[in-house]
Amino acid sequence: MYEKAFQLEIITPTKIVFKDEATSLTAPGVMGSFQILCDHAPFLSTLKVGEMKVKNKNGDDARYAVSGGFVEVKQNHVAVLADSAENAPDIDVDRAQGSKARAEERLRARQEKIDFERAHGSLARALNRLRISQKG
Repeated sequence: MYEKAFQLEIITPTKIVFKDEATSLTAPGVMGSFQILCDHAPFLSTLKVGEMKVKNKNGDDARYAVSGGFVEVKQNHVAVLADSAENAPDIDVDRAQGSKARAEERLRARQEKIDFERAHGSLARALNRLRISQKG
């Protein structure tokens, strides 16, 4: 099946994760999940922790664990500026499980000096990475 493509870049502070044509991008916006296709109207959104799915021009799907950022759509060019974006096969499951355990321990400890918002965020990111890694 022929699907029109657009240019997609997924960029984190440390690297360019994806730079090629894509036919679809589904992302976790703070106001709800959204999908971008070719010829989408100009658009700007913030991202929350969740799964981002990219369908490339060959019809293959890739799943990424993202932890916030922005998406801008303009004239068939989509730029994702993500705090982090990890392709499912590249996720270090042991590291994610360690992060989850540390966050759960911080939340269980209930000490005054613990930043609970930060611990909840860390737990959400770790759980997201583990969920996405299982989808491969």
